[in-house]
Amino acid sequence: MTFSSVVGRFRIFALAEAISWAGLLLGMFFKYVVVQNEIGVKIFGPIHGVIFVGFVLVTLMAKEPLKWDARTLVLGLLSSIPPFGTVIFERWANKTGRLSEAAPEQL
Repeated sequence: MTFSSVVGRFRIFALAEAISWAGLLLGMFFKYVVVQNEIGVKIFGPIHGVIFVGFVLVTLMAKEPLKWDARTLVLGLLSSIPPFGTVIFERWANKTGRLSEAAPEQL
């Protein structure tokens, strides 16, 4: 996985988005259940927000090079809403051939 390809950027942001979700959920657990301290939410909230926006942008930019139809694009965008949905979408897209690398001259 590298930032030099569309697929690499998409996979990195999909994983990062899921990890930031986990951090935010952990922060909310500590805030509301364990210690009533919001430091975890204050840290992971903005991180998750930036990565979420990055994932949406990378997903929009992947449509043309990967030749996604509107349905695939919408599913990709919607996958950013539920926790860990981006990883599920990435695995599905990989399994169904929607993350196939295009020839270098097409990128």
